[in-house]
Parts: sequence; C-alpha cells; structure tokens
Amino acid sequence: MEELLALAQGTPASAALLAAMVLASLVALFVAPSLIERHLFRPFWFFPRRQYATVLTSAFIHADLGHLFFNAFTFWAFGFPLEREIGSRRLLALYGCGLLASAAGTYLKHRRDPAYRCLGASGAILAVLFASIVYFPSASIFILPIPVPIPAPVFAVGYLAFSFYASRQAKGRINHDAHLAGAVAGVAFVALTDPQAGARAWRLVAGWAGVA
Repeated sequence: MEELLALAQGTPASAALLAAMVLASLVALFVAPSLIERHLFRPFWFFPRRQYATVLTSAFIHADLGHLFFNAFTFWAFGFPLEREIGSRRLLALYGCGLLASAAGTYLKHRRDPAYRCLGASGAILAVLFASIVYFPSASIFILPIPVPIPAPVFAVGYLAFSFYASRQAKGRINHDAHLAGAVAGVAFVALTDPQAGARAWRLVAGWAGVA
C-alpha cells in the first residue's frame, strides 16, 4: 500500500485514471461480462440509439487482459511523469482531448458499418504517449524480455506500426484505428498549450538528424 501511495504522490489524475481503467476492465472481464457488450462504442448506432455515453465508458473497459496490460503499462510509463511536468488539470484535459479525437476519427471511418464496435483507452493513451515524447524526447523505457532500453520515440513509432498492421487484420473489439487520431491529438495539444515545449523537442530531434 505504501508503494502505491508513493507512486500516486503528485500524480492524482494519473492514479485515478489508471485505477478506474484497471478496476472497470477487471470487473467487466471477470465479474460482469455483460458490461462489455453494453459499453461498446458503435459508430453506426451512436446517434440512432443515442449511445452517447459509450464515448467515455468504452474507454475504461478492455477486451482482454493483454489489451488491458499493454494500455495500463503504457499509461503508467508515460502518464505519471507527464503529469508531474504539466500538472493534473492539463493531464486530464489532454486525456479528454485524446479520447474525443479518437472517438471522432473512429466515427468518421466506421459510421456506415453496423457491425463495427470497439473498446479501450488506446486513443487517449496515445495522446498521453506522444505528448510525453514532445516533453521528454530523450526518454527511454525497458520492456521485458528486451535487455536494452528502448528510446521513447522508437517505442511510439513501433506502437503505431503495430496498430496500423492490427487494424487491417480483423474487426475486433480493440480500437486500433483510434491510435493515429490520439497521437495527432497529443502532439496538437502540446503545440497549442505549450509551443515552447514543441520547439525544444524539434531542436533536439533536428540536432540528432543533422538538420540545420
């Protein structure tokens, strides 16, 4: 318990979002599976059946443990340090922008497909991930069993590449299509709310690439 409290110190928004994501997903997966079907985001039925709440509720439930673990790990790795940098209110605003942007992108792409439905916080988490990379472009993370640190920009590109591939394999309940919209929303959020952070990141990346 003390370790959990120490982790949450100074990051109440991230701790609350992560706890809600994990708790809601575990309840839906192991206690009340009917919650999954009830809270799926269905673009085709969004307006006809007034399923407005699913924009939010679908983002806190995950289709399986692997989906939950990967999203929870990514948010833990990037959301907590980002909140310490930008504050709780801006972190919540960023998360909300990513969620809405990914839902809008999903709606526009699948609004004519009555069979399409999806779950997960991937769009919002990609917004957090890419905003974090703008603030900390030189950061790295460890992912077992890879024995070396992975630069955050490389992890982000790999995440998007996997999402692009997975979105074209099957129409499952994981919203891989939302990832690109979330990533763009994260970068745009920083550009609009803290242009200097974007300029610093660009100077660093340009230096690596040898751009004058």
